[in-house]
Order: sequence, then C-alpha cells, then structure tokens
Amino acid sequence: MTATADHPGAARSEAGASGSVSPALALWLIMAGAVAVMALGVIKAPHPVQFNLPLVAHMSGLLAGYGVTVMMGLMSRAPGLERGVGADRLSRWHGLGGRAIFVLMLIHGVAATVAWSMVQRIPLSAATVDVLRMPGLVTATAGTLLFIGVGYVSTRNVRRRMQYESWHLVHLLTYVAIALSFAHELAGPDLAGMPLVQIAWSLLYTLSFGLVLRYRVLAPLTQMWRHRLRVDHIVHEGAGVVSIILRGRHLEELNAESGQFFRWRFLAGPLWLSSHPFSLSAPPHPQFLRITVKAVGDGTRLIHAVKPGTRVLGAGPYGAMTNERREGRGVLLIGGGVGITPMRALFETLPVHGRELTLLYRASSVEEILFRDELEHIARQRGAQLIFLTGSASDPRNAMSAQNLLAMVPDLATRDVYMCASPRLSSAATLALRQAGVPRRQLHHEDFSF
Repeated sequence: MTATADHPGAARSEAGASGSVSPALALWLIMAGAVAVMALGVIKAPHPVQFNLPLVAHMSGLLAGYGVTVMMGLMSRAPGLERGVGADRLSRWHGLGGRAIFVLMLIHGVAATVAWSMVQRIPLSAATVDVLRMPGLVTATAGTLLFIGVGYVSTRNVRRRMQYESWHLVHLLTYVAIALSFAHELAGPDLAGMPLVQIAWSLLYTLSFGLVLRYRVLAPLTQMWRHRLRVDHIVHEGAGVVSIILRGRHLEELNAESGQFFRWRFLAGPLWLSSHPFSLSAPPHPQFLRITVKAVGDGTRLIHAVKPGTRVLGAGPYGAMTNERREGRGVLLIGGGVGITPMRALFETLPVHGRELTLLYRASSVEEILFRDELEHIARQRGAQLIFLTGSASDPRNAMSAQNLLAMVPDLATRDVYMCASPRLSSAATLALRQAGVPRRQLHHEDFSF
C-alpha cells in the first residue's frame, strides 16, 4: 500500500495507529528491564550490599541473560519494531548489544571463578573444576564457546571475507548457544529458591523465542501459502544486475510500501538454505513485485540463474524508510550503485510535488546507471529533479561534500533525505548532510551491507 497523504503529519498519525514502537520507547523499555534485573541482583546479594567480585559475577550474569532475550526480540522481525525503529537501526543495536553480552559473559565467568577461588581459598585451577561441576555449567560453557565462535565470525574483518550464506548459517548457532545456557540460568544462585522469579524468567525467554518463531518462521510460511509467489520472468539490466519480477496473489494484503524490503528465499537448489534482503525496486502491485539483484557473491550469482516458475518465500515487508518518516515537504533521495532500488520506488510514489523532489544517483560510470529510462520518465512526468553523479570518486565534483550538495539542492536543510548506499558512501553523505544543516531527525537511511 503506497502512502498517499498529502501532508507528512497525516502519514505520521497513520504510523502511530499501526502499533509501531518508536526508538525512544524501545530504548526506555530495554533500560527499564535492565534496572529490574540489577535490582534482582541486589536483592539476592548478602546485606549490607558490598561492591565485590561475587556481586560483579551475579550482576554480569543476570544482565547477560537478560540481554540475550533483548537481542532475540530486536531481531525477531516483529512488525512493530521493524516499522517503528527500522531494520537498519535494529541491526546496529543488535551488533552493539551482542558485543556487550559477550563482554558480560566473560566478566561473569572470570569473576565467578576468581571469587570462588578466594572464598574457598583454593588455587584458580581447582576453582575452575569446582565451578564447572555446578548445575548446568558444562552446557553453559559449551554455549559460551559457541557465542565466542559466532562473535568471531561477526567481527567486521572476518565478516567481510565470508559469503553471506556462510555467515548466516553460522549465526544461527546463536539459538543453540542460548538453549545450552538456559539451564544454568534457572539453576544458578541468582534465581534458585525464587520460584516466581524463575517462572517470570522462563516466560521472558518463552516470549523472545515465541517472537522469533512467530515472525521468522511461521509468518514467512503463512505468506508463502497465501501469496504463492513465483518467479515470473527476469530482466537483464546490465553490469551484472538483473531484475526479478515475482507474480503472486492477494499481494495488496502485504501492505508493502515503496522504500521497504523483503527477505527472499528462492526454493531452488542450495538457495533455499538462506534468505537475502532485497528492496522493492518498483512500487508494489496487487499481482507483481519487482526486486533487483547485483551479483556480488555465490548466492546472488545463483539467484541470477533461477528459472521462471521457481517458488519464492518472501518474508516482510520490513524497513521504516517510507513516507511515514517524512518531516518536511521537500525530499532529497540519494542512491549509490544498486542502492538505487528503494530510491527508484520512492521517486515514483512519494507525495512530493515538482522540484521539491530530487533524486541524486551516484554511480562509478554511466554504464552502471540502472533504470535510466525509467528514472528520466518519472522525472519528466512528475516535474522532479534528477541528478546523475558519475565518474571517479577522486574528482572534486563527485565529492559528497556539504558545498556540492548545497549547490545542487539549495534548500537542503529544509528537506527530508532518504539514502541507500554502501557504508562508505552513506557515512560520507551523512557527514556532509549534517554539515549542510540537515537535522538528524530528517535523515532516513539504510546501509547496503550485512
């Protein structure tokens, strides 16, 4: 469903009615839960409460266990979070939270072992053996080792060397690690002897796993049965890029909007093992959806070779980079490379008139420009401004600087800016836009990475 509100205030009221969770509310709820967990650690501590190694061990363990449920909730793909917070921001929070949980787990393990060594007055090696004999510690240790492995492959340098499909499969081991650690959390000293708290803790984990099961497993399967998406035909766009037109039924029920994306799983050969996030490259139609894919790895190359008739599981729509986020009347769209896909759909459908709508497309060369005929047709039809920025990045004329952006769009500071590009281009453009006076609340972007 493409937004048609003529004024951004109307769009925001519709967003509020849809039950989306704002970033501020999500953070407030997370912090409130963390405070409650820390209060539990204080209640269980000997009185008078002393800041010592046992307290550090208890607090870090409780916070790590709580943090795991938060991370599952953030990445459950629940529609309220996806639309309100945005997939890009959720991914960043997930990355930061994952690193925090990893540190808390290490602190918990080290502090607990050293504290036991001090209390029992035994060597650290003997204390380690004693700790591992405690209820659930062997499986919890195995879970921690899995967490370490997942954390390692998620570091930037390692992740860049991995194919998306391999990284995705390894990342799924996180759920195994959580399951292995859960028994220790219930049987450990922080929750032992408190049946009501143990029930509440179990319900928290049940809710988190339930959200994951509901929105990452059951929802895509339900959508596949209801909408029967299949590859209709493939259009070669050039420069190693193809557009895939998907035919389905009742697609208007998806309530998809320009600027959003789905996670696509092509049920052919090895492609069914992992899903790929691709934005809609054209406004949604009741019978068709279009995505555009660049061959950048083994998985995307296989997608290029899918045959018409291939069944497709599409989970979504996701993303908050829609008209609902608009604050002002004017809009600047910035697309880099294949990141033009959501910008092309927004360029056609945003309810912005004439020269108040500008699309800036950055490409390495003229040959790599996608949808040129379509973009020029839309620009003529809507009276909008279309700017192609091609050539070497070292050319000062191509620099994403505040001076260049203001020369192209003098009223930039009053506009909303939507952007989809590589992390490097997105970072440079964000800095330039802030220097040009664009308020942070008017910047809406998604990094083109995993």
